[in-house]
Amino acid sequence: MNHKYHNIRQLTDNPFLNLYEMDAIDTKGGEFHYYFASRNDAQHIKIRTKSMHAEGIVIYAVTIEPQPRLVLIRQYRYPIDEFLYELPAGLVDGDETPGAAAAREMKEETGLDFIEYTGGSAICRRPFFMGPGFTDETSVSVYGTVSGNISDAFVEDTEEIQVVLADKEKVRQILQQERVSVRGAYLMMHFLKSETPFAFLDI
Repeated sequence: MNHKYHNIRQLTDNPFLNLYEMDAIDTKGGEFHYYFASRNDAQHIKIRTKSMHAEGIVIYAVTIEPQPRLVLIRQYRYPIDEFLYELPAGLVDGDETPGAAAAREMKEETGLDFIEYTGGSAICRRPFFMGPGFTDETSVSVYGTVSGNISDAFVEDTEEIQVVLADKEKVRQILQQERVSVRGAYLMMHFLKSETPFAFLDI
């Protein structure tokens, strides 16, 4: 028996996210119920596999022009009943690479064509945990450029998305005044700080 927990139970059966309950053990040996969410089935939750496979991606993409603009989306989010500024993002399907997932998600959410940028440090492309206090989900950042025309032709009916191509002044204003996702905010700060769009990847 693991000294930190035993008995994990799947409480829901949904296609994209499920709730699990475990009998956790505190530092004095007492038991308590601990709950976490996962996008994985019961056999593949990370407490069992120890995998760092990324379920999700976030896309840092800029336009190809003398003064590049950052691709943002303003998306309605049901849990907060508000529109939130974010970077395009999504889930990795099956055996997709993060780059392929990014191209697909960018097309679906914005109509734009995405070309991955592969320069910079590999550190910036590692999967990292999203919120380990309540989920085992990991996400990886994908970087690149976009071209083409903005379109909502591929947006699902369950999503309400507005595409924003933001220069540095607009990004700063959004960070100062609007509701922003945390992973979007950090990448927006890098966009503001870097002399060129991908300079911050050289670490």
